[in-house]
Amino acid sequence: MNKKMNTVSRRTFIGNAATTVAGFTILPSNVIAGLGHQSPGDKLNIAGIGVGGHGYVNLRNMETENIVALCDVDWDYADNSFKRWHSAKQYKDYRVMLEEQKDIDAVVIATPDHSHALPAILAMREGKHVFLQSPLTHSIYESRLLSETAQRFNVATQMGNQGNSDEGIRRICEWIWAGVIGEITHVDAWTNRPTWPQFLQLPERGKRVPRNLDWDLFLGPAKQREYNPVYHPWSWRGWWDFGTGALGSMGTHILDPVFKALMLHFPRSVEASSSMFNTDSPPNSEFIRYEFPRRDNLPKVAMPEVSVHWYDGGWMPPRPDELNDGEPMGDENGGCIFHGTRGKIMCGAYAQNPTLLPVSKMESFQEPSKSIRRIFNALEGGHEQDWIRACKEPAERRLEASSNFGYAGPLNEMVLLGVLAVRLQSLRRKLVWDGPNMRFNNIGSNDILRILSQYKFEVVNGNPRTNNEYATLPALQTAEEWIRHTYRQGWEQI
Repeated sequence: MNKKMNTVSRRTFIGNAATTVAGFTILPSNVIAGLGHQSPGDKLNIAGIGVGGHGYVNLRNMETENIVALCDVDWDYADNSFKRWHSAKQYKDYRVMLEEQKDIDAVVIATPDHSHALPAILAMREGKHVFLQSPLTHSIYESRLLSETAQRFNVATQMGNQGNSDEGIRRICEWIWAGVIGEITHVDAWTNRPTWPQFLQLPERGKRVPRNLDWDLFLGPAKQREYNPVYHPWSWRGWWDFGTGALGSMGTHILDPVFKALMLHFPRSVEASSSMFNTDSPPNSEFIRYEFPRRDNLPKVAMPEVSVHWYDGGWMPPRPDELNDGEPMGDENGGCIFHGTRGKIMCGAYAQNPTLLPVSKMESFQEPSKSIRRIFNALEGGHEQDWIRACKEPAERRLEASSNFGYAGPLNEMVLLGVLAVRLQSLRRKLVWDGPNMRFNNIGSNDILRILSQYKFEVVNGNPRTNNEYATLPALQTAEEWIRHTYRQGWEQI
């Protein structure tokens, strides 16, 4: 990756974000389609990168098009995709695929978080459209770069937070923008994740690499380590080098209606507390507090300063008085509650089933008229199909997909900033964020992080004993590395 790549200016960045909020817009759905000179009926040639899990589902929702190439580092894990689209060419290295196969119009990427940015950047630089699973990237710098690259090469993009295309988020926006619950100064959001192991210790030794797995390609830009099944398949979510914990996994879904409806940009500050974590693995429970400055008022409601609280791993916000005993908060995956000066709105994860509180208010509620473009069957393939529509439209007349990178990039930055706050919490301070320059303003060159590296507990003669080990790290340099990663040798210039 080019280290000299300029970042977008604050004006450009916020302008793009505002444009994409407006891009949630009321525009006719009969926009002219077509790939350049091609007719609207022509099909895209789509390649999948990371096709063993979510990638399989995404591609299945794109079977209106031609699935022409499949790439995965683990051919056993990808076998279902290989069987379903047996005529597609098969690869292990996406760099080889993009170099050799020239008939690809668009790519779907559903790799582990640490391998999201590089194939997306390569594809966009070649003029290919990109659908990228959430979270958008593993680092804030990568997220900023993807937003910039998508704009520069004028390609159609979409992040895989399918709730962004669904009805619930549109209703929440319409209610809030109409002033139904007044000015919002506080939002609570939560998830039941992680449902996978976290707070893990590094394995003492590696294991034999499975025959059909290319472990070096799995590592990609991450630092070298021996293979162990605690990393792959799927369990990579519980390791900092590959995943982003519960917040990274669910934040772009659950915080999406908060970010969209309140027209948020850069947080002013962030702070966190959590259960135990270590240098290698995230905690099992987290609390993060974001503070945002006021935004421009809308015609029917002001946008004052707002604090957003995130809870996961079993931690929950205070139960609102408006809920009856036994009445659920959100749903089984999580949810959020908007606290306004004239009422509250609650929804489940993915902005599902929004309701006023108390729920009885819905009996007489007259919803504002629909003002936002609707997408059919969003959770069952509509999110992917809306991206396909955008891919086929001429760039000069394209109606961007709902969670295009101009919107998804800033949302993802908010999420990853919370991940950083968790990792930096030993500084014991509210972290002041300079969004345009991607840096913290109150971490000094003499500040030190003290992070658990080894957790040891035993009972000796009936007495509990801990003998923990801690790593001490220079806070400023470490924060800079987590904001903008140094890639493993051989991957730097991609």
